Amino acid sequence: MALDAHTVREPLEIKQQKRGDLVAEAIKRLITEGNLLPGDRLPREVELQQMFGVSKSTIREALKSLEVQGLIKVSTGPSGGGMVVEVPLERTFQLMQNYLFFKEVSIDDIYTVRQLLEPELAAGAVPHLTEADFAALENNMSCCSPASHDRHELLRQRQADVDFHDILAAANPNSFLRFTCELVNEMIRQLIVFGNETPRREHEKFGTANVNIHREITDAARAGDAERVRELMHFHMQEARTYIKRMNGKLRGRLILDSDIADMQQRVRSQLGANAAPASRRKSAAKTEKIATADAAPAPKRATRKTTGEGVVRNAATKTVATKVPVAKKAAAKSTAKTATQPKARTARRTSSN
Repeated sequence: MALDAHTVREPLEIKQQKRGDLVAEAIKRLITEGNLLPGDRLPREVELQQMFGVSKSTIREALKSLEVQGLIKVSTGPSGGGMVVEVPLERTFQLMQNYLFFKEVSIDDIYTVRQLLEPELAAGAVPHLTEADFAALENNMSCCSPASHDRHELLRQRQADVDFHDILAAANPNSFLRFTCELVNEMIRQLIVFGNETPRREHEKFGTANVNIHREITDAARAGDAERVRELMHFHMQEARTYIKRMNGKLRGRLILDSDIADMQQRVRSQLGANAAPASRRKSAAKTEKIATADAAPAPKRATRKTTGEGVVRNAATKTVATKVPVAKKAAAKSTAKTATQPKARTARRTSSN
């Protein structure tokens, strides 16, 4: 049906993106097309001003937006500016949980997902577990043995039980599966609570059951029996769901604050310093090996976008904001950003993406 003046009673409001948002999107493209990796620095503020023909306040607004998203870290001082960082899991968890705050999610929902994913995660980790990983698993089991009579300590142990699964996750090479399981594990740590009426003996039974099944999983993994690990983990997820429901565990719906993220990061740092450090070192060694391989066999060049005329920043409505700097100057500044990267790391990234 055709629209006419009588049909449309109110004028349509077409919102334009703010200039700071447009610049933030352009910087994202700069990161992508320049193959910038965590640790690489962005051009200085004055250079970004020249590139996009905007004020200092607009550049700072764009950088702040990217920092909130977890893509960069901004420092002050003569050598300050934006530096690309890896988006932390804690920030991703905050966004996911704040989204789920307005949804109906139950413990059954969480454990349905865990029962599907955790067996595959654990089985896939078996060929990649090192002696350092097994030492971390052993240490976790010793810490989670329910010998304490303090109620708060028992609750802490139930949360620490999840660390066992994070150690397995760190050894699994499937980054997407690992990421998904780690997010679910963080939900369990932060959001599942037990009422004060839950008897202490129930916590002890749950803790004992967890340690026993973790022992069987560890022994099967050390024997290299991935299929047995898969079966045991499937049983573990069923048993854990039963215990939590019997103990009247509930999902605490709340928004995750920035202070919660700081607590999570502190816990992760503490864990890395104790149990998970070997896994972290293994990943670093694997990255070094990839770089060496990339140097031996250069990857095909990555396609880049062409720019013609005067540089522009485009928004979703296909409208453009022309910059004040000719393409030659923009290209020169962009080249500065690219030279700030490490050639070996860029080659490794292209090789791994293939």
